[in-house]
Amino acid sequence: MNQTIYLLRHGETEFNTQGRYQGELDTSLTEMGVQQVQQNAQMLKSLIGNPDEWKIVSSPLGRAMQSTEIICETIGYDVKKVEKDERLTEVAVGQWAGLTTKEIESSWPNLFQNTNVYNWYFNAPNGEAYDSVVSRLSTWLKDIQHVPNVIAISHGLTGRILRGIYADLKKEDALKLEVSQDVFFKLTDNTITRICSDFDDVYLHL
Repeated sequence: MNQTIYLLRHGETEFNTQGRYQGELDTSLTEMGVQQVQQNAQMLKSLIGNPDEWKIVSSPLGRAMQSTEIICETIGYDVKKVEKDERLTEVAVGQWAGLTTKEIESSWPNLFQNTNVYNWYFNAPNGEAYDSVVSRLSTWLKDIQHVPNVIAISHGLTGRILRGIYADLKKEDALKLEVSQDVFFKLTDNTITRICSDFDDVYLHL
């Protein structure tokens, strides 16, 4: 079966503009965030054909669901049919949720040792381990493998890791993948396509 997955991230949030790490916390989309989702949704609409032929799955976190509602309205999909799946939630950053990098570094300086800008999330006290995220996302991919058309709405770090699993990337490479909120990704035939809402597509053969 030829499966296609469109993977989207929620739009910009209030915490995003403040440089605060959200994890499982939530803030609303900004005006810019709403526009980002609307633009992505318009592009998505031009690609999918009949929306009723698609299964939409969303992280249950508020910022993802707010984005999902905008997408559904734009493409003409009944939001009541959307499935919420905890496995698509953002990586939990424990005690670091709601804090900026500066605040974290001042309180937990030792946890920044032997790490880097891409990997430090997983040092968070009471946070989620990388392997745990890989496990839940791998299970999700396995569970939907027989669904031909899937639209998934998730988060920045989670989306990186999911694409890394799909492309069989090493951890250090997966964590460097793009997390822009004005693009989304098509996953099909072991190929990841970056799709811009300005109709400028970049094909990444992985």
